[in-house]
Amino acid sequence: MCSGNFAKCLGITLIPLAILSFLCNILLLFPGGKPAENNDDITDEVWYFGGILGSGILVSDLTVLGNMFFSIIFAGVGLVGAGYSFIVSALAINHGPKCLINGTFTYPFTDGDYLSNHTMWDACEGPSDIVTWHLTLFSMLLIMGLVQVVLCGFQVINGLIGTIFGDCCCGVGTLTHRSHGNRSQFRRISTLPRKHDTG
Repeated sequence: MCSGNFAKCLGITLIPLAILSFLCNILLLFPGGKPAENNDDITDEVWYFGGILGSGILVSDLTVLGNMFFSIIFAGVGLVGAGYSFIVSALAINHGPKCLINGTFTYPFTDGDYLSNHTMWDACEGPSDIVTWHLTLFSMLLIMGLVQVVLCGFQVINGLIGTIFGDCCCGVGTLTHRSHGNRSQFRRISTLPRKHDTG
């Protein structure tokens, strides 16, 4: 596949991932699916905007296609953004959600101990299903961030190949144009080695 075509396919793939990441981060602003009474009741990592800024805005820049050189820059920016979202999500999962304990919003879990012990989830008095909400959305951001890191990394390599060797360095042929009076004719010249008869 030509490096230019790969960049276009990559941009189309990243659009839904960026939108989903954006939406996940928005939903995290509503603990348990309900509006928070106070911004301090929301988990700190939500305010780092890993899904909105990292996997959302910075990655979506890659969907703006330019020449191969600029695609490398956009892919690099997307790689940083996706990596940022991945790290924030990993920290949030390990840290656990902020929830209501004895009338105060605090962090009841440490070092991801709640991940293997579901009975600890009962320590949260509210919001309802906050642990499931937190874990599900940040896990989605973690996975999508990882996928975006891989795709953006591929695009950096693809862009370098396209810049150095040309857009269709591995193509099986190129089109040449010849003009005959008022008619234009296109002819494909194969770049594959020809087989010669030995008989």
